[in-house]
Amino acid sequence: MPLQALVFDVDGTLADTERDGHRVAFNRAFARVGLDWTWDVPLYGALLAVTGGKERIRHYTERYHKEPVDNALVQEVHRLKTLEYAALIEEEGIPLRPGVRRLLTEARAAGVRLAIATTTTPDNVRALLGRALGPSWNEWFAAIGAGDIVPAKKPAPDIYHHVLKALRLPPDSCVAFEDSENGLASALGAGLATVVTVNDYTRAQSFKGAAVVLSDLGEPGRACRVFAGGWEDQPIDRVTLPALSRLCDLKGRATRA
Repeated sequence: MPLQALVFDVDGTLADTERDGHRVAFNRAFARVGLDWTWDVPLYGALLAVTGGKERIRHYTERYHKEPVDNALVQEVHRLKTLEYAALIEEEGIPLRPGVRRLLTEARAAGVRLAIATTTTPDNVRALLGRALGPSWNEWFAAIGAGDIVPAKKPAPDIYHHVLKALRLPPDSCVAFEDSENGLASALGAGLATVVTVNDYTRAQSFKGAAVVLSDLGEPGRACRVFAGGWEDQPIDRVTLPALSRLCDLKGRATRA
């Protein structure tokens, strides 16, 4: 089936937002409510195994402090963290990863639709992409699935099912972009061929089932590295729409076989 849409995770995929964005915002929020918690870089890496900010706070409370979860406190910390993250983005900005804007632009020009499937909040998506793509950023995307819009977060496939329904497209006509094994499991569970671009937090994870595993999406004159998958023996220097169309074709054939 022809390629009709690209569906992107946000944090770690569109931009390296975790270590110097969300982690810092969490620590600022903890300080604002009088908690002496500090999530350093290694600890936050471990906590990323839990998807969703509120879920991460609950997990940390139970696992590391052996305390009952105060849901009102969780909600307040998460609210403040979202505000702090938006302020960080506004103050400093976090650039899109290599090749992201190029591929988004190429897809729009070719009539390939764009969508977002993420566990982060709509406010976080707005902060990041409003700064990176401008005030009309939402016009770039035909569907946006974010935050608590579905009951089960990644690795459950619910957010991808939601986006596919909004797009009115079958999974064989779409390619997903993820950076983590939880994200990959979510996309595969919904039947999408998936491109993984690793980062410092996820490069050691298992990406079995990914169509291809890359360092990034690549730019002219700045080639991406292919770590695993169907492009290992091909001279690919960047992710292109023709290459993604081939992934769609292969996925469709495997599904029909």
